[in-house]
Amino acid sequence: MKLKIALLFMTCLYCTGATLAQDNPKGAGIGIEANYMRGQIYKHTKNFNLPVSNHVNAYEINFVQQTYGKKPWHRRHGYPLVGIGITLTDYGMNDIYGKCIGVAPVLQLPIVKYRNFEWTFKVAMGFGYVTKKYERIPGWDTVNNAIGSHINNYTLFATALRYHINKHWDVQAGFNFSHASNASFRRPNLGYNTYGWHIGARYFPATSKPGRIEQETEKLKNRWLAQVRFGLAGVEMTAPDGPLYPVYMLSLYGSKRYLSKNKVFAGIDYTYNTNMYAFFRNNEVFVGKEKSESWRSSAFVGNEFLMGRVGLYLQLGFYVKNYYQSTYWYYQKLGFNIYILQREKGILKELFASTYLKAHGTEAEFAEFGIGCGF
Repeated sequence: MKLKIALLFMTCLYCTGATLAQDNPKGAGIGIEANYMRGQIYKHTKNFNLPVSNHVNAYEINFVQQTYGKKPWHRRHGYPLVGIGITLTDYGMNDIYGKCIGVAPVLQLPIVKYRNFEWTFKVAMGFGYVTKKYERIPGWDTVNNAIGSHINNYTLFATALRYHINKHWDVQAGFNFSHASNASFRRPNLGYNTYGWHIGARYFPATSKPGRIEQETEKLKNRWLAQVRFGLAGVEMTAPDGPLYPVYMLSLYGSKRYLSKNKVFAGIDYTYNTNMYAFFRNNEVFVGKEKSESWRSSAFVGNEFLMGRVGLYLQLGFYVKNYYQSTYWYYQKLGFNIYILQREKGILKELFASTYLKAHGTEAEFAEFGIGCGF
């Protein structure tokens, strides 16, 4: 009898949530956001010796969707906001830096909500087109030694305090950091890093608060997985317009899912860099040991935020064996996993493709593309 009552209660709860979703007006939760950003270029390395403007101006347009619980991960992450953003950045010296047009998917997660106020964190990772780059021929533009290609990675982090005026209008203000570089795919590659503040507004034609599906979400087991990932990157040597060298990576790690929405992990990275091998051969360094000295190993920890078939991946690593003359002792990886296979039973439980940006502090080293699995 108790089992029947429990099943009846769960059925009613599901139907109530489904009804709320069906009662939403057309276009509920769909909106447009505009932000004005002002800041400065951050000289993140002593090699960045270009003059910089006193101010960097950026203009951002986001097309957004307030989730309402249609998918389980919406409910697990507190009904985040998703969308696509377009950003135009004017670095203040068009003859040197040009402008950057960034296009990236946007994820905004709530941190704290109190009445009509909300504190949020936003991340956007995509592509940026930089109008000016280092060029020996035919333009002979060798002043800009920060960007070596038109197509680059574009990443934006922002935090904002938002006030909900009514169901149609929001206003916000906060701080932001952006990065544009090609991750050494083409030299030079110092990259553009900017920081500053922003103000903006958001408009929802129908409503910013669609009726939520608040049915009970299945709790997933806090399972352990043994994971392996193979990665590939391409880097140029120090001189611009040189050959492109492949970099091979192998990662072995263990992960544990928690709260049904995150994974914490720890493991080891092995990296074989063919441009180091070429450097040793060309300069007669470590004669006879060029291959063994071209390996780099590290231990790492990290966290992955799981959102359906997408995972936001954050990794912090510390070198155990480093390259010759390298002064870096730690690194970060930031990117996404796209899950091709996800299941709770069977030997192979996960299969995914990955794309990460590896950096030392604010200096990008390379962009890694890979495939991995979990057992």
